[in-house]
Amino acid sequence: MKIYIGADHNGFAMKAELINYLKDMGYDVVDEGNKTIDPDDDFPRFAGKVVGRVLTSQDPEPRGILICGSGQGVCMAANRFKGIRASIVWDLYEARASRNDDDSNVLCLPARVLKSKQANALVRTWLLTPFAEAPRFKRRITEMDQLT
Repeated sequence: MKIYIGADHNGFAMKAELINYLKDMGYDVVDEGNKTIDPDDDFPRFAGKVVGRVLTSQDPEPRGILICGSGQGVCMAANRFKGIRASIVWDLYEARASRNDDDSNVLCLPARVLKSKQANALVRTWLLTPFAEAPRFKRRITEMDQLT
């Protein structure tokens, strides 16, 4: 599984730690920036890069991880793209539910709220939770994809 990851200045340190954690777990990780900390950068740029890569990836199950201060901004930006199901996650229940019920393909994390160990646990849970593929879940995803 290929994982595309991006963050603004608020999520820069967490992104670096998560890249190492993911690589240690054996994942193929692509850093979509920012490459240096820039207090004037804007989260939509990194959300667009990550989402674009998820949508065009040749990997059969690409995933994206986005990080900003609250997680809200990157989540809003990512969900503007058809085929993206971005979810902001702050606890293990939400990490599992976003994958099990909604087949989330982009994880959004709030850097101001989470410590490193919490972020690692959320990412691990999110990556290892399969989509349940229940008919009602599939129906809801189809309905979301038909929204304009």
